[in-house]
Amino acid sequence: MLDINLIRENPEAARAGMRKRGMDPSPVDEAVRLDSRWREVLLEAEALKAERNKVSKEIGKMKDKEAREAKIAAMREVGDKIKALDEEIAKLEEDLHAVMSIIPNIPDERVPDGFTEEDNVEVRRWGEHPEGDFYKPHWELGPELGILDFERGVKLAGSRFYVLSGAGARLQRALIHFMLDLHTRQGYTEMYGPFIVRGEILYGAGQLPKFAENLYKDHEEDLYLLPTSEVSITGMHMDEIIEEADLPRFYTAYSPCFRREKMSAGRDVRGIKRGHQFDKVEMYKFCKPENSADELEKMVADAEETCRLLGIPYRLILKCAGDTSETAHISYDLEAWSAGCQEWLEISSISNVGAFQARRAKIRYRPENGGSVQPVHTLNGSGLGLPRTMIAILENNQQPDGTVIVPEALRPWMGGIEVLEKA
Repeated sequence: MLDINLIRENPEAARAGMRKRGMDPSPVDEAVRLDSRWREVLLEAEALKAERNKVSKEIGKMKDKEAREAKIAAMREVGDKIKALDEEIAKLEEDLHAVMSIIPNIPDERVPDGFTEEDNVEVRRWGEHPEGDFYKPHWELGPELGILDFERGVKLAGSRFYVLSGAGARLQRALIHFMLDLHTRQGYTEMYGPFIVRGEILYGAGQLPKFAENLYKDHEEDLYLLPTSEVSITGMHMDEIIEEADLPRFYTAYSPCFRREKMSAGRDVRGIKRGHQFDKVEMYKFCKPENSADELEKMVADAEETCRLLGIPYRLILKCAGDTSETAHISYDLEAWSAGCQEWLEISSISNVGAFQARRAKIRYRPENGGSVQPVHTLNGSGLGLPRTMIAILENNQQPDGTVIVPEALRPWMGGIEVLEKA
């Protein structure tokens, strides 16, 4: 959520940010109107309350009964006006909060113009594309190796689910352990929390109300299946004041993620590229505002190191305004090359969210110099999304005989398995 003072003092910045994203800026106009009316009514109510307090003191000193009764009657009318104004203030606050919650973050000046992924800007690449005419897409390779079963996934849960078995399940587990251990060495503290969270936690992280239709919800309680560990980590410090000496804080966490993907037919939905359930290891930072730009670059470097250690060819993309999450100031994507699909697949999105989430979730820090409390800045990044990371490993490490070489970095968790072979 943006600072209401920005809406008061520089609403055009918020309008320009929405236009850059390709969005209608009218919510900013509505926020300006509601805030102006709120301040106007608040001043009127405070003036009447001050008058009532003053007259109440006078009434206590009055000797003339008739005059006192007249004053009391007049104050009843003032009380009725105050009640009506207080009700209007509460409604204005509710409406203003609702409007502010749908105004997105303002894109960083470095964010390129554009509205689709075609407008994103490539920053750099690493690694060579595997070459050969024997590379198969994972939806063929996995079943042939006996590690990926689509039919049983559909039988268990329906379309867009799958089952990993044997070395495939172990490879998935190895990736989780490898990434958690790596991020711990990079300076993150490993966390393990609930995979179910309350609605207010999702609101604080910016998932509600926008993504309500994409979330899996408990029918009886205000509980949701986790769409990403970013949500639960944000919520850990909700409504808290952190001492400046305790910043920055770096966290990493594994979680299964559940999202009601609205998918259409096409190449993007084949195999395990996009599904309703997937695993992910998250990186997350709480820091002071002046440090968040540097912390973003460090987080990008941490994600890139993950790719390099796994031997995954990748490219780093700076996302355009229209393709950047509404909670983020600026976002980078890491895209892995998949030799079987012959395409780039997003495996990580790394974002500086600024104070946007912290303001919604009321996460603040107390400066050591004794100044007023301020919102922290938060950053998040996938370290990496597992289904597409597994795709890249399977497809890029294929051999002409149909086997797959296990990356050396994963072998400590594979129980001695160095090559995936047909069952």
